[in-house]
Amino acid sequence: MDATDLAFAGAARQAELIAQGEVSSRELTELMLERIARIDPRINAYRVVLAEQALAEADAADARRAKAFTATGRRRKGSEDPGILNGVPLAIKDDADLAGEPTAWGTAAHGPAKTEDAEVVRRLRAAGGVVLGKTHVPEMTAMPYTESMTFGATRNPWQLDRTPGGSSGGTAAAVAAGLAGLGLGSDGGGSIRIPSAFCGLFGIKPQRDRVPLAPHDDAWQGMSVNGPLARTVADAALFLDATTTLPAPEGGFLAATASDPGPLRIALSTAVPAGSLPPSLGPDQQRGLAETAELLRSLGHTVVERDIDWPLRIWQAVNLRIVRGIGDDVADAMPERHRLERRVRAAARIGQALPPGLVRWAREAEPAMTRKVAAIFDDVDVVLTPMMPRGPFAVGAWAHYGLARLLAQAPRWVAYAAAVNVTGLPACSVPAGFDGDGLPVAVQLLGPQAGEERLLALAAQLERERPWAQHRPAIAA
Repeated sequence: MDATDLAFAGAARQAELIAQGEVSSRELTELMLERIARIDPRINAYRVVLAEQALAEADAADARRAKAFTATGRRRKGSEDPGILNGVPLAIKDDADLAGEPTAWGTAAHGPAKTEDAEVVRRLRAAGGVVLGKTHVPEMTAMPYTESMTFGATRNPWQLDRTPGGSSGGTAAAVAAGLAGLGLGSDGGGSIRIPSAFCGLFGIKPQRDRVPLAPHDDAWQGMSVNGPLARTVADAALFLDATTTLPAPEGGFLAATASDPGPLRIALSTAVPAGSLPPSLGPDQQRGLAETAELLRSLGHTVVERDIDWPLRIWQAVNLRIVRGIGDDVADAMPERHRLERRVRAAARIGQALPPGLVRWAREAEPAMTRKVAAIFDDVDVVLTPMMPRGPFAVGAWAHYGLARLLAQAPRWVAYAAAVNVTGLPACSVPAGFDGDGLPVAVQLLGPQAGEERLLALAAQLERERPWAQHRPAIAA
């Protein structure tokens, strides 16, 4: 396997190659660091690259491998498990704590270096992952693009004048450009699924409480979760197997990607919550949705047109919890608040000033809203929706928007994503081809409570029929 193929192989294949002795973790990590040095100056995916630390972790991974496996890749009897991600280079979103590094949240207002890893990072390391560095986010992870006054703009590897989305845009750009085998993101209103869609990746928002948030528990008033951005469905499944705090399916999530999911009854829904007012669905997005529905039918699934019955005031609950969440994060994590961008500082003030009764309503309304949305699963197994209404917008397109215009515009782009966060149900972004400009198109799959196994099995079936991981941005090939 040549160096470029190895860089784009994805976490599952990279872990397999390391275990088999086909490549060492040090060789793979050195390759990633070389690619970051060469390619990332044009993309700006990483805020900090921890080269020496990563190489030391890679050497430790190789030592674990040597103890656990023979030279031919056979497991030594009685040996300690080196971890399912042993030696795989990872990118960590810069809203997750990493010991020895500040958690910058896309701003100069942040505090000192953290003394401990976030729990999800601890689990990824325990599974053998090698941390390459921390990736950019928009300030306070508040936008569906990744630009900040402090750290500049992160660019989409598929077309450098376009955004990779947000808020996990740095992670998405790194994985899409072959600058990491797998990436950690977080999703409070689409922040894993949106950049995955814009960058041609598979990204899954697990159900709430599947992946630990500590020490950032109850982020965005309970709407945010941690999860993977990945080249393949199997890569994402490995992440979930490494990090889950809830019981996994028999054989783990990776086994689900090789299982037969169906036949399933799938609802095709294009409805959005009242008040979200997204742009009309673009022709390329319509095509991707229609072609996915037809592919599902050809695979033996029943696809019916049936819209989610969105609760009337769910969009109000989304906005209240997001704005209050931004206010909470600023209050908890930003000692130098005067350094925040003016519009983010203003949004935080609004969030902190929201009447407690209004925030309480948004939280207490969740069970009834979730029951109404989830009622669709009384009749179907999975819901298929658009992921984004249009393709990636231009870098800097919103740079001069004031707060009022941002608060009006941003929710329109997350209409198919954000309301799902109120329910806590699992959802994933699945690649669905390319638009006329050569930019990725995606669809969304929504599952019932504890439905990640079903989503992974179905997404992997789509991947086998319509593979996407072989596609690479020209800048990174």
